[in-house]
Amino acid sequence: MTKKGFTFLFILMTTLISLNAQSSWGIKGSLLFNSNGELLDDAEDIIDNKGKGESGFNVGIYGKLDLGPIYLRPELVYSQASSEYTVNGNSESFKMSSIDLPVLVGIRIIGPLNIVAGPAFKFITSNEFNSIEGDLDKDVTVGLNFGVSANIGRFGFDVIYDRGINSNEADFIGQEVVDNFTLDSRQSQIRVGVSYRLSDK
Repeated sequence: MTKKGFTFLFILMTTLISLNAQSSWGIKGSLLFNSNGELLDDAEDIIDNKGKGESGFNVGIYGKLDLGPIYLRPELVYSQASSEYTVNGNSESFKMSSIDLPVLVGIRIIGPLNIVAGPAFKFITSNEFNSIEGDLDKDVTVGLNFGVSANIGRFGFDVIYDRGINSNEADFIGQEVVDNFTLDSRQSQIRVGVSYRLSDK
């Protein structure tokens, strides 16, 4: 992670702690249903234009600041996800791990139901295709989250769609020319999550 990335992470964590002091906080986890962009060979011909999504997970903490009919909810989570691509008739997996910082704004609709949306900052810690470590254009990317959530007592449930805004190419260079690939690592995810509030309101 870059120095700027560490600085930004520190600022976001400080903000999260501050929000926790003013409102509530807890733990959360999600199942991820993930896919990435195009896979190109060394001649920049498309091998697989979308890949097959696989499952992943994230775990972490969240803070929540109530602002009347709306609320602000920053999260700090560790994520792992993978996508499957077909290369010469064989299935190969692209695996990525990251530290994610979604900052969601929620609007209460009716009862426990809310609509949520906001930016998500992703700090990529590792990425591998066919056991080859990739060289990324950017280690830090920004995506957009939106979805629905519901709160029942201390428990929260959400379904979030997470989409990367800009492409982020990763180059994978193997020992043979046929092992050289370029992948748009920009993710498209559906997250199905559950959270538990640890603080007393």
